[in-house]
Amino acid sequence: MAAKTHHRQSSELSHLSHHSSEAEKYSLERTSISSDAPLNKDDEDLEAQTATPAQQPSAQPLEYSTSTTKKLVFLGLYFFLSLGLTLSNKALMKTAKLPWLLTVLHTASTFIGCSILLLTGQLKLSRLGTKENLILVAFSTLFTLNIAISNVSLALVSVPFHQVLRSTCPVATIIIYRVVYGRSYSRDTYISMIPLIFGVGLATFGDYYFTMIGFLLTLLGVFLAAVKTVATNRLMTGSLALSAMEVLFRMSPLAAIQCLFYAYAGGEFAGLSDAIDQGVFGKAFLFSIFCNGAMAFSLNIVSFQTNKVAGALTVSVCGNLKQCLTILLGIVLFAVTVTPLNGVGMLITVLGAAYYSKVELDRKRAAAPSK
Repeated sequence: MAAKTHHRQSSELSHLSHHSSEAEKYSLERTSISSDAPLNKDDEDLEAQTATPAQQPSAQPLEYSTSTTKKLVFLGLYFFLSLGLTLSNKALMKTAKLPWLLTVLHTASTFIGCSILLLTGQLKLSRLGTKENLILVAFSTLFTLNIAISNVSLALVSVPFHQVLRSTCPVATIIIYRVVYGRSYSRDTYISMIPLIFGVGLATFGDYYFTMIGFLLTLLGVFLAAVKTVATNRLMTGSLALSAMEVLFRMSPLAAIQCLFYAYAGGEFAGLSDAIDQGVFGKAFLFSIFCNGAMAFSLNIVSFQTNKVAGALTVSVCGNLKQCLTILLGIVLFAVTVTPLNGVGMLITVLGAAYYSKVELDRKRAAAPSK
């Protein structure tokens, strides 16, 4: 019984992070975007591992030309803000369970924050044509579609099963890069995926239940999450080369409007009215909402920039590691009970992440021009 409680509580923490940014944060694109400009095979692949500086100097992976210190700073900020927002989401949802309106808060806060940066001269906008704007619309549509698919699939499969399938996002990311960009990875990179996925499976081990439609929808959610991560990176490193803040400025209002429709369809407006009538929105709760929105804005900026400097695959790997860190936080803050098997799984995941980091560091050293 305690193990089931652990899975329910820890999965709530993990699933709420979908509404944080999403970043993860977020995450805004559509499967059809792979055929558009920023994801075209002919575009320069800044992350490609197959080219050498001597052959294609401009094709050196951006992540390998970024200092290790800078990447570690962004990854550290990403984990800190992501876990902090997850806890904040959990607190707000206990008082008013309105997930779509919470996502509206995150996207609206991001738009307001980026607008302030624009007005103060910290953000400069590019001139985009109709095609580029349509790509951004599709990108924002994927954000809401990704959340919707995740919510629907969770009702058709058990939470442990959902988490195990979601842990395969790094593999889906690799497949997308191989199919769309013809990109190859080293053998060590493939090997590092094994402990990352197996570890999450043990860390979240519990009652596995699923329907066939639930299984297929969860797989679709994994694919969409991987597409989102890759497309986010391509918007910033491909032909458009937009800054993280500009992508968020253009995406967030579109995503907010789409989430409002989902909130209305899900009956959350009525739930909001009931919460107001019950006096839920006191000064303390409103202050918590303000802090949550500010944190979501910060996380979105950091997560997009992390994707740009560390790479889409690294961000996917971080998602697996975050699942284990969320469980650890649940143990400390919410007295979540775990089994020895769950503990072994968390350790394996951490070791897998460490091995992946070593592989990436070796790749960076190999890609560095010889003096």
